[in-house]
Amino acid sequence: MACYLRCCLLILLCSSAFTALGQQYVLTGKITEPKGTSVPFASVYVNATTQGTSSNIDGQYKLTLPAGKTELLITAVGYEDRKITVTMTENTKLDIVLSSKIFTLNDVVIKSPNENRANEIIKKVIAKRKIYLNEIDAFSCEVYTKAMQKLLNAPKRFFGRDVATILDLDSNRQGVIYLSETESKLDFKQRDKIKEVMISSKIAGDDNGFSFNKASDLSVNFYNNILFEDKLCVRGFISPIADNAFTYYKYKMMGTSTENGKTISKIQVLPKRKNLPAFSGVIYIVNDLWRINAVDLFVTKDNGIELIDTLKVSQQLVEVGNVYVPKSIQFNIVGKLLGFKVSGYVMGVYKNYDIQPRFNKNFFTNEILKVERSSNKKDPFYWEKNRSVPLTTEERENYRRKDSVTALKASQQYLDSVDQVKNRFNPVQVLVTPYIHYRSYNKKSVTFDPVATSVFYNTVEGLGLKYAVTWRQGFDDGKYYTVKPEARYGFANNHFNANIKSKYLFDPTRNGTIALGFGSEVANLNSHQQTNLLQNTINTLVFGKNVAKFYERRFFNVEASREFAPSFELKISADYARRNALTNSNLTHFWNDNFTSNDPFKPDDERSLLFPKHKALVLSGTLAYTVAQKYITRPDGRFYIESDYPRIEFNYKRGLKGVFGSSVDYDFISLEIYQKKLHLGMLGKSSILVGAGKFLTSKSLNYPDWKHFRANQSIVFDPDERNFQFLDFYIFNTTRQYFEAHFQHNFGSFFLSRIPLIKKLKLEEIIGSAYLSSPEKRNYNEFYFGVKRLNFRIHYGYAYDRDVLIKKGFKFSYGFNL
Repeated sequence: MACYLRCCLLILLCSSAFTALGQQYVLTGKITEPKGTSVPFASVYVNATTQGTSSNIDGQYKLTLPAGKTELLITAVGYEDRKITVTMTENTKLDIVLSSKIFTLNDVVIKSPNENRANEIIKKVIAKRKIYLNEIDAFSCEVYTKAMQKLLNAPKRFFGRDVATILDLDSNRQGVIYLSETESKLDFKQRDKIKEVMISSKIAGDDNGFSFNKASDLSVNFYNNILFEDKLCVRGFISPIADNAFTYYKYKMMGTSTENGKTISKIQVLPKRKNLPAFSGVIYIVNDLWRINAVDLFVTKDNGIELIDTLKVSQQLVEVGNVYVPKSIQFNIVGKLLGFKVSGYVMGVYKNYDIQPRFNKNFFTNEILKVERSSNKKDPFYWEKNRSVPLTTEERENYRRKDSVTALKASQQYLDSVDQVKNRFNPVQVLVTPYIHYRSYNKKSVTFDPVATSVFYNTVEGLGLKYAVTWRQGFDDGKYYTVKPEARYGFANNHFNANIKSKYLFDPTRNGTIALGFGSEVANLNSHQQTNLLQNTINTLVFGKNVAKFYERRFFNVEASREFAPSFELKISADYARRNALTNSNLTHFWNDNFTSNDPFKPDDERSLLFPKHKALVLSGTLAYTVAQKYITRPDGRFYIESDYPRIEFNYKRGLKGVFGSSVDYDFISLEIYQKKLHLGMLGKSSILVGAGKFLTSKSLNYPDWKHFRANQSIVFDPDERNFQFLDFYIFNTTRQYFEAHFQHNFGSFFLSRIPLIKKLKLEEIIGSAYLSSPEKRNYNEFYFGVKRLNFRIHYGYAYDRDVLIKKGFKFSYGFNL
């Protein structure tokens, strides 16, 4: 019996001991300066580990620790490190005071009048840049991210909509418009192999949404020569320790201090000229190792940043083993655009590093982020326990207010009330923008075309009206279908055409769609439709040139597309049509002398018909593959990241004779390789397209079946870099074979940023060329140069046919492109 009691007592003692060891408590508090000012984004880590957290913008922190004694290391850029030992027996509050770091210049020795200590240090860091850039072959860690964006001011109305109502702002048109947190597992391996799994996701006021935060987006390595390339501006920004940094920067020694026995140098960095693509601020260097300890840098619109006014980057590194890895990073932005003044930040906290992970052979794929289906189902208690950085008062209130009405916002009564505001009819608005009538509770909407694009003029139909209405029905799983009836009437030729086109997205993950259409329509003779109705109206009435030519078709078509593997897309279609050639109407023209017939090959014969009436059944298939295209997989679909590698597209088209009266009989193949962005560092970016094709058989085909090129005859044109700028829309299309090539380069203000006054316009220099060879047009070349700003562009170009100049002139465009 005594033995039994002793055993029970031993089990009880062991159980108590293990319970004590497994018990965890929460340490909270505020980090301030001696005068009480908050220290934002300070790091609080268990000493000699990568387990820790960061304070929020108000200096508040929270860290879960095991029972017993733990030594903490508190660090912040510009402050003295502090070690504190805490004994956790219960949840504890501990406020921490950090003293400003004192940097002395006692050890600074000037060796010569032309050399200062800061330059010496930076040269040593640059000498080791490549070593530190690639020193970590692989790592795994956990990342917590938080993003908060808020409006500081906004216009009362935007395109006729009440901004405060749409964005849920207060009476001063201010408020948090986006607040989100995530937890992810991040794996990395050289070169640029990334795999991120989002474990938890939270968005204020949206229980069913998934955060747009991405831990890999926060990965900034200042050992790279260029940062943020083609993200905040075309060229990106030169790192303060780039190989050519001395061309862009000047350095000033601010002093040294000691941390854990290491000497840290504080160096101020400044661009040599105000408009250079370079950072300003402070960089901290570990002497003797000659490596980065921390950065506190910013760029402004003067440095070429687009859309926002200022971006600030603060990053702290921590030593793990004999390497340094990111401990925390923060991006702060301030900007103003179209009357909206915005500020906000995105931050990441890294912890629990493994710098010697083992990955299976096929561990890394082109899927860079996978969002787990249950990630948005974490309850408030989960977040209170696991949130790495405490919420500020403003953020907590935003969560409370928006989450408290989440259920209400999903109710039909609430959604109907919001729709009532959004659906208010504004006559001025519908002139230039579509009018959308929402039924949000049922996931339905009806879109009405704007009036401005519905009225047109051409020489075939005269004054005309074309109007379409689009019904859309969405579903909870991301699927949807659309139905679009369209009617068109030409007052001069009294032709009425109507059709219905529909589309069903049946597989959001693989972008699987089925489309169906039938009816009649007036179509452009060039299948690429390089000029829209508004552009053609302007060209006809203002410039007196009826460049667009049309024909009429009554059709039935069906199309299906789907990815059968990531980055591999297959599209097949069948189109059956009865085609009629058209002629100009007898309408009296404003510019009689310049108008040509609707037959591009007989411009002076108004009665000429380009082709006889016929029926055509055409089958086509397209196989497209984008090399090394990265993508994100979410429960609501697959989303692709624009690739830095080429897209390869193979096309086959077959005209079937004798089926349903079809008279066409041909086989056509083509191959196109398109590289949208080829980055060339500070020299900007290029795009390249190479294409070739051939009619294998051409026993019977009519003009709509020819190979058509992306041509242009308009002064106002589509800025797509794959277009020809001066090539005739119609007469040089081919029925045999062809080869084409296009090149365009954007220097991103490389030259103009050096010219006083002009540099303030932030114009980007554009040059380009195009080449075409076919039996109809051998050795056709184009060259052009110009400038662009955001979505507006002007350039001047030349067109040569076998070294003979045949066209030249200005071109204008609008629309977002290279």
